[in-house]
Amino acid sequence: MNQGTLTAAFIRNFLGQSPNWYKFAVVVCLLLNPLILIMLGPVITSWLIVAQFIGALAMALKCYPLQPGGLLAIEAVLLGLTDVDSVYNEVTTGLPIILLMVFMVTAIHFLSDLLLVIFTRLLLGVQRHWVLSLLFCSTSALLSAFLDALTVIAVVLTVGSGFYSIYHKVASGKARDEDHDHSADEHVEELHRSDLEAFRGFLRGLMMHAAVGSALGGVMTQVGEPQNLLIAKQADWTFVEFFLHTAPVSIPVFFMGLLTCLLVERLRWFGYGQELPDSVRAVLNEHAQYEAGRRTVRERASLMVQGAAALILVIALGMHWAEVGLIGLLILVLATSFMGITEEHRLGRAFETSLPFTSLLVVFFAVVAMIHDQHLFEPVMQWVLTLQGKMQTVMLYAATGLLSAISDNVFVATIYISEVKAALLEGAIDTQQFEQLAVAVNVGTNIPSVATPNGQAAFLFMLTSALAPLIRLSYARMLWMALPYTIVLTITGLLATIYLL
Repeated sequence: MNQGTLTAAFIRNFLGQSPNWYKFAVVVCLLLNPLILIMLGPVITSWLIVAQFIGALAMALKCYPLQPGGLLAIEAVLLGLTDVDSVYNEVTTGLPIILLMVFMVTAIHFLSDLLLVIFTRLLLGVQRHWVLSLLFCSTSALLSAFLDALTVIAVVLTVGSGFYSIYHKVASGKARDEDHDHSADEHVEELHRSDLEAFRGFLRGLMMHAAVGSALGGVMTQVGEPQNLLIAKQADWTFVEFFLHTAPVSIPVFFMGLLTCLLVERLRWFGYGQELPDSVRAVLNEHAQYEAGRRTVRERASLMVQGAAALILVIALGMHWAEVGLIGLLILVLATSFMGITEEHRLGRAFETSLPFTSLLVVFFAVVAMIHDQHLFEPVMQWVLTLQGKMQTVMLYAATGLLSAISDNVFVATIYISEVKAALLEGAIDTQQFEQLAVAVNVGTNIPSVATPNGQAAFLFMLTSALAPLIRLSYARMLWMALPYTIVLTITGLLATIYLL
């Protein structure tokens, strides 16, 4: 075989469809780190790897961070910056969050039909666009508080994609049973083009309101976001205790978020305020009635099972029957048993959403093990602890918020809550200080991170979804549409941290 061809094949295979400049950057980092270790020592090298890992998270649209981040984590172990025992200890500490991702997210997948019905009725049952936006935002928040933000957004995207494809087919002059590519506009009739553009704007607004709503609800409870469970574990808080501790900050943030939603819709700022065209509503209503008429008795029974499972989930979380991940497994078993889902391939598809991110979490823990072994964040925490009174909490909120906006909030929270817990165990802070700092880490990693798609897994999931290019939701447009929420929520969280916490 020709050597040049084989070399080119290895280059093409490395990190798949990622741009060549990105592949080159990853290789340069991997080759540079051992040289830096020899010349400048382990601490500088560890900081460099942390920066490279954050860069991999920031470039998630170019390549899923598991591969480049995993290569950096493997290199850190091989260079002796951490070891497999430390990694295993971090993974053991984070086991509750791993169980959450594996079982709870998968369980909610089997409740998606019920969630689809809820959002569909909201979309078609409310006439005023600003009322609908408020309902989408608040419903997303409520569901995210008890379920999981990533799963809620997955359902919202499914609703949006379904309605978009329905109208796009009609606008293209196709019959209901005809095959159709809704990503191409060349067949859209001239009469429908303006309505299609208006529909895109309408869906962009709804999707963004729902995404922000998932953050508003996700900050409130230990299951709303993956890192919340880790914070709750370190603080030894139950579901109710977690809510009560974060409420002085999360409740004002929630209501200011709804107020922001109302203002941008009524004033038509930042790309919001687009109404659903009457012609589109008529098409969607007709389709919804058609589907409801086709629903079988068995499908209605399945919806009833999903409703009962959701009720059991809420009760189990509130009463703290077991670890959250085990409650997820309970719901998974109950829902699939009574819905008649026993085929292995159907169960396997449900796990597809959760397992890539779960694998990335383990890579997070490997990097955190390196940070702990090299004591990288001890100077930062020592500086925070030299501050007096509320300044400790405020600066920790600011630090975690800034990092979460450019990186991933799970990664940032994992680092800082571990450092805060270490300070408690060493006697540097008392229990009351620890609880305030734990809340600061929680709200800091959940609220300012709405600024960019990098910070929240749900936002990144939306940006990389099949719906985003159809409704023209680009990275820059997400930044612009998130801006009013970022400003209002970050300032509200800061003021609540100072005066109410």
